[in-house]
Amino acid sequence: MHDDVNTSPPMPSLREAQIAHTEDRIIAAATELFLADGYVATTLEAVARRAQVGPRTVYVRFGTKAALFKRVVDSAVVGDTLPIPVLERDWAQVARTAPTASERIAASALITRQIHERASPLFAVAQQAAAVESLIAAQWEQGREQSRQAQAAFWSRMASDGLLDPAVDLDWLIDTAAVIGAAETYLLITRMLGWDPDTYQSWIASVFTAISTPG
Repeated sequence: MHDDVNTSPPMPSLREAQIAHTEDRIIAAATELFLADGYVATTLEAVARRAQVGPRTVYVRFGTKAALFKRVVDSAVVGDTLPIPVLERDWAQVARTAPTASERIAASALITRQIHERASPLFAVAQQAAAVESLIAAQWEQGREQSRQAQAAFWSRMASDGLLDPAVDLDWLIDTAAVIGAAETYLLITRMLGWDPDTYQSWIASVFTAISTPG
């Protein structure tokens, strides 16, 4: 028997920690430049200078500007650079496991608000870049599909846990929620109506409640 064996994940080596630190610096520098100068004007060389690393380091770590931009956006969406999928994050689990429908919807509205608060400036950059960079356009489409998949996971779990009325058309609900929670919708609302994050979060919660309640 080996009950005393430590089964915790091994600590990263010094080299792994240094690599992670370097990548964090590069992502932080790239974020600043993409937001300040836009996608087109930002170069990998400029990112290297801002991060105080050699240009080769940026190329080796990320390969292309489009790949680096994707990492920047992905990091903004989840709030850090850890390789943990969105649905496996602690804050996502609340929206999937809370005991009542209202609690899950409230958690989902909060998550949607927080993601857009962190990432919407970069989403705006991506919208502009997609018009001139096919890889960014493809990433934008991929992001849309991932958002829809997240809605599908959320509402399907609600249904399987018995928290949705069986009369609800689940496919329609998923599609509608995906549009309501989309990055484009957030950008439109905040630009056109000037809503603050609290107002947006309240709106998401109330609309999600309405569309998931038949009658």
